[in-house]
Amino acid sequence: MSSSLILILVISLFVIEFLVSWFLSILNLNSTIKNRSEVPKAFQETINQEGYDKSVSYTLVQGRFALLSAAWSFLFLLIIVLTGFPGKLETFMLNILPGGTLFSILYILVFSFIYSLSSIPFSLYSQFVIEEEFGFNKTTLSLFLTDMIKQMALIPVLAVPLLWGLFFFMDKSGSFWWIYASAFIIVFQLFILLLYPVLIAPLFNKFTALEDGSLKTRLQGLAERCGFGTTGIYVMDGSRRSGHSNAYFTGLGKFKRIVLFDTLIESLSEEELEAVLAHEIGHNKLKHIPKRLVVSIISLTGTLFVTSLCLNWDALFQAFTFAEGGYHSILIILMFCSTPFSFFLSPLSHFWSRKHEYEADAYACRAVSNNSALAQALLMLSRENLSNLTPHKLYSTFHYSHPVLSERLAAIEKADTHSL
Repeated sequence: MSSSLILILVISLFVIEFLVSWFLSILNLNSTIKNRSEVPKAFQETINQEGYDKSVSYTLVQGRFALLSAAWSFLFLLIIVLTGFPGKLETFMLNILPGGTLFSILYILVFSFIYSLSSIPFSLYSQFVIEEEFGFNKTTLSLFLTDMIKQMALIPVLAVPLLWGLFFFMDKSGSFWWIYASAFIIVFQLFILLLYPVLIAPLFNKFTALEDGSLKTRLQGLAERCGFGTTGIYVMDGSRRSGHSNAYFTGLGKFKRIVLFDTLIESLSEEELEAVLAHEIGHNKLKHIPKRLVVSIISLTGTLFVTSLCLNWDALFQAFTFAEGGYHSILIILMFCSTPFSFFLSPLSHFWSRKHEYEADAYACRAVSNNSALAQALLMLSRENLSNLTPHKLYSTFHYSHPVLSERLAAIEKADTHSL
C-alpha cells in the first residue's frame, strides 16, 4: 500500500468521525429544543420550569460551542497532517539535536505542546464566558494560568520517565518488546495512582480532613459496615474553581482516601451524602476497578502489539512525512490514528460503564437500606449542575459513561433495599 493511499484512508477516517460526531451533536441539540417547552414528566415534581429553562439554555450553549470547537479541532488536525508538519518539525529538530532516545522524548514533548496550544482559546472561552454566564466559574484568570503552568511543568516530569522506559524496552527487548513495555507502563501507572493523592492532587487543590461531627461519624460508619478500608475522608476546595460538585475515592489498596467536594457537602443532606459515598464504595466492592484494569491491560498490550507490526511499515511513516521509522514517529502516528477507533468503540466501553453505574446504584441502595436518598442526591446534583434531562439516545450511547438520569432513577426506584 502506497503512502498516498494510506494518507487518504487516514483522512477519510478523520472525516467520517467528524461527520458522525457532528451529526450526533445536532441530534442532541434538536432533542433538547424539541423538549424545551415543559419539564419532562419524570422531573415535574422536583424541578420547576425556571430551573429547567436554565438547564436547557446551558445545554444549548454548551452544545453549540462544542460544534464550533469540534470543527476547529478537525480543521487544525487536517492542517497538521496535510502540511506535513510532523516531518517538518522532525527535520528542524534534527538540525539542532542529535538523534536517539533523548531526541525522541523531546520531539514528542514539543509536538504535544504545539498541538495543545490550539485548544487554549476554547478553554478560556468555556471557563470565563459560558461557565461565568451560568454561575459556575469561580476561577480567576491568575488561577487559570497558574494551573496551566503547573500542568505543563508536570507533563515532562511524568512523561520523561514513562517514555524513557518505553523506548528502553522497545530497543532492548527484541521482537517481544511490547509485552515487557506493557508491563512497565502498567506498573508505572499504578505507581502514579499511589502518588497522585499525596503529591500531585495537592498541587492544584487543598485537601483537609473532614471535621469531627455527625457527617464524619455517619460516613465512617458506612465504610465500616461495607468493609471499605480507607486512610481518611477529605474535603476538597472545589468551590475555588467551579460550582460543579463531585465525590470520588483515590489511591490503591490500603491507601485509598475518600474525597468530597466542598460544593457537594453544601448541596446535599447527610443522608444523601452517605448514599453518594455508598455508590462510590460500590464500585470498589463490586470489583469494577480491577475489571477495568484488566481490560485496560489487554487494550494496552494489543495496541503495543499493533505498534510493533507497524514499526517497519515505511509507507506509513512517509504518509505522515517522516524521513524514516522511529520511536517518536510511531507514537505520533498512533496518537492520530487511535482517535477515530476510540470514538467508534466508545458505545461498547460506555455500555459497560453504564452497567457498572447501575450496579453501584443498587449496591448503594442496599448499603443505606433505602433508595430515596440516592435518588434525591442525583436529582439535586442534576439540578445544581444544569444537566441535560433529555439527551438523544444515539448521542448518549456514544458520549455518556453514566446512564441517562430518567433511566437511572427508574432503576433506583426498583432497587432492593435490604441491608447488605
